[in-house]
Parts: sequence; structure tokens; C-alpha cells
Amino acid sequence: MSLRQFLAEWRSADACLTVHTSGSTGSPKPIRVEKSRMQASARATCRFLSLNEGDTALLAMPLDYIAGKMMVVRALTCGLRLYCVPPSRHPFSDPALEARMKRLDLVALVPLQIAATLEVPEERERLSHARNIIIGGGAIDDRLESQLRELPTAVWSSYGMTETLSHIALRRVSGPEADEWYRPFSGVTLSLTTDDCLVIDAPAVCAERLVTNDRAVLRQDGAFRILGRKDNVVCSGGIKIQIEEAERLVAAHTAQPFCFAKATDPLYGERMVLISEGPAEALVELCKQYLPRYWQPRQVIVTDRLPRTETGKPLRRLTDDIF
Repeated sequence: MSLRQFLAEWRSADACLTVHTSGSTGSPKPIRVEKSRMQASARATCRFLSLNEGDTALLAMPLDYIAGKMMVVRALTCGLRLYCVPPSRHPFSDPALEARMKRLDLVALVPLQIAATLEVPEERERLSHARNIIIGGGAIDDRLESQLRELPTAVWSSYGMTETLSHIALRRVSGPEADEWYRPFSGVTLSLTTDDCLVIDAPAVCAERLVTNDRAVLRQDGAFRILGRKDNVVCSGGIKIQIEEAERLVAAHTAQPFCFAKATDPLYGERMVLISEGPAEALVELCKQYLPRYWQPRQVIVTDRLPRTETGKPLRRLTDDIF
């Protein structure tokens, strides 16, 4: 979708518009959302980050999904000056950005984009001028987070989904204020199910209570930490293994693309499966070194390219096809 098309849809008489989920855990599905709720979400983000009319924002993501749409809505709702660059892995590759946008107040990127940007010194320098950088659309691994911690700007990991019209909480990942706990926006109430899955009550942006599949730890002050998705728990021989936690422990020691998945096992019920992009020998050794004994993968699959969504999330519903 082009910016012109989105603006035409936004300015139409229809009080709602259609957005699509990312498809990371199933087929992308359309959702009808109220424009007034998108405006409420935009105001919540700008309040949290102290953004004011006349501040500048950068649109570097496609407008096909909620993250890109909400950048435009924040600009329209809160009076931000919006700059647009074509969506790519290197949104800061154009040298003209340095002169045109010496100080950006808000940049939103996915992990793939910011990781690629940090690899190029000139692009990293341009990015460092931003006042706030929001990262969403996928998990930030330990290696990337350690790089972000050193940036001389406020970098935030976001928590949210299409159903909540982008994020409902942010977590600081840079500087001395870095924290592993997400802090929800004002008006957002959180709780846990009996399975420790996060429940979101955010009436300004979502009409119904939303029960997520994200297992979490919730503090009394409302801050929370995400453990991983409920459907990414491997029950192997009575041991419960959170796939995201296992990936975090191994990814801290390698740059090789990989992911874990689960498969039915006649003896253990389920087994851990290591899916490696390229040769797996080094990854197997890292698993032996850094994962508990009962977390070890019992099957290894080598593939030319890991399936991912457009935002970089592991496309686990497609990894099933590899078996």
C-alpha cells in the first residue's frame, strides 16, 4: 500500500479501516478497527515519549501492516512532521538523510533493520541522531541488545500486536535506564491466566479484553516481562522448555541464523528440534555448552534459509513443513 492510498482510506467517511495481522503464528487475517482507537493509540505513544507538535518522525516500514500505518496516524493525530523512506533493510543508507533529518524525534524499526543499520558505520551515525527509536515486530536477541545499549539515544523495545493497534507498553534498552521490564501505558491494565499468559485490558484501543498466548511475569506495579509464547513450550519427558529462552541462551554466542521448533516424539511426547541455516555442527556444540541437559535438541535439520515473516519473526508454522 502506498502512502497516498492509506491517506485516502484514512480520510474517507468510513469510521473504520482494515488492518492485517503479521502471520507469524498463522495465516494473516484482516481485522476491522476504529480510526478513533488508532488515534488513541497514537496519543498514548506520544505522551509516553514526550513528543509534541512539530517534532519529526521517520516512516521506514511498509504500510501493509499496523506498525507502518500507526507511524502515519501518530503524525496526523499529534502534528508530527513525517519523513518517508522506502522500506528496506538499510533505511539510513541515503546520505541525504544526515542533512535533511539531523534530529529525528521518533524512528520505528524492526530488528532486522536496526541490526543491518548498526553494521554500517555511516548508517549507525545517522541513526544515533534520533531522540527515540522504537523496535517492534520481533524479539531483540541478547547480541543486538548489547549493541543497542551503547547508543547515545533512547532505544525502546515495544510490546503489542495488531489487535492492540501497535504497542501498549515499552521497555528501555539503551543507556543506564535499560531495563528488562516493560512498562504499560496509562489506562492499560494487565493480569495473568492460570497458564501465566498475559491478559490485556486496554479499552481505549481494544474494545474487548485480550487474552494473549504470551507467557509473562507480572509485577505489582504493572510492569511485566515476557517469557515466550505458550505454543512455543516444548513438553519433553515431563520437562517444559520455553523455545524463546533456549534461543536466547544460544544466540548470545553466535551470529548464525537458527531457531528451535518442536516435534512429536513417541518416547518423550515432544522433542526439541534445532533448525540451522547452513552447517549445524557449531550450533550443536553451543547447545551442549549452554543449554541444560534436558533442553538439548534431539533432532537437527539444516536448511538453506530460515522461513521468516516480513518483519523478521521466525515463521514457525512453515518450519513444520521442513519435517
